[in-house]
Amino acid sequence: MSNVVVIGGGAAGMMAAYSAGMSGHTVTLIEKNEKLGKKIYITGKGRCNFTNACDVEDFFKNVVSNPKFLYSALYTFSPDAMIDFIENHGIRTKVERGSRAFPESDHASDVTKALEKGLKEYGVKILLNTTVKDVVIKDNIVSDVRLSDGTSIACDYAIVCTGGLSYQTTGSTGDGLKWAKKSGLTVTDVRPALVPLNCKESYIMEMQGLSLKNVKLNIFNGSKKLYDSFGEMLFTHFGVSGPLVLSASSVIGKTLQEIKSLKAFIDLKPALSKEELDARVLRDFNENMNKHLGSVLRGLLPASMVPVFIQLMEFDDSRQINSITKEERGILISLLKAFPFTIVGLRDFKEAIITQGGVSVKEIDPSTMRCKNIQGLSFAGEVLDLDAFTGGFNLQIAWSTGYLAGLSLD
Repeated sequence: MSNVVVIGGGAAGMMAAYSAGMSGHTVTLIEKNEKLGKKIYITGKGRCNFTNACDVEDFFKNVVSNPKFLYSALYTFSPDAMIDFIENHGIRTKVERGSRAFPESDHASDVTKALEKGLKEYGVKILLNTTVKDVVIKDNIVSDVRLSDGTSIACDYAIVCTGGLSYQTTGSTGDGLKWAKKSGLTVTDVRPALVPLNCKESYIMEMQGLSLKNVKLNIFNGSKKLYDSFGEMLFTHFGVSGPLVLSASSVIGKTLQEIKSLKAFIDLKPALSKEELDARVLRDFNENMNKHLGSVLRGLLPASMVPVFIQLMEFDDSRQINSITKEERGILISLLKAFPFTIVGLRDFKEAIITQGGVSVKEIDPSTMRCKNIQGLSFAGEVLDLDAFTGGFNLQIAWSTGYLAGLSLD
């Protein structure tokens, strides 16, 4: 059996070390932090949405970058397999709205405990507070892993699970990307993903703190629609955030970096057609003919949106309803169905849940996670050019690729 060094004690690294140990290899897991799974502790607001209990085929629909690459990994170690793994290691689980799986306790630390039990089961040696300086490759073959203290660990295989660039305080500082580039591998452009968005208009910031539910967000590059989805979003001091916006960021990120600005529109009444909405507004107007516009709008909109609407309509909020023409009512309907703003950038990695981009999957054998051109080198997890929407999908990508990487060693 082989000597295996796994670099990075996050989700992918722990699972890779577990499956390599299970396969009978001698495994050393190296982590630069004082404990394993530091990023896991902060996922799902400390509750750890560790997977999504959907069918594997539905899982692929939630992968943004390179879903086909994940077929072997996800069918080898599926979301159901991950739930079984957690439960078989003494942690009860539950599934909530959107098929999101959590530990029953709502403690992310329980997920790490289950993995640590698995590592102990197969005698994995764990080195904490240990920084890897380099993966040494001679004649396109991995020979050893060099540590920052100058010592080296000889190995037959090195599995790089160092994460991306998001949450850098947890140790994800792009080390694996540097080693990959140095080894001659292609690394695609990296950018923050599942991240809030900066906006141009000051009226967006004026609504800071306002949360919208059951709205539809549409984003365009010129006349081409890049994104549309239904859900919740939030106005902030810099722009917009919330589930709808985070998902949008992963879809539009590359275009936004190239174009620099995109037009966005919120449908505040997606359940109604323009005609149905006009009929409802006309009814409200007819019942309040002698009231001021501002007071009637408060029945249609959150209070902090009313002054913004009046500003965009260029009306006086003291105008009486009985003075508003059909054409002017049409302006209100159009705003309700397509409230406009301009997206001018992604927030940075400090606020990103994940990294988009990484080691090109063209360099990696999808059935083993091994590098095609360098013997003994594997990659798993967020260091690869793989990412998905929120809901437990990104952690499952880490579990699945890590498991396959550790399982596929000679």
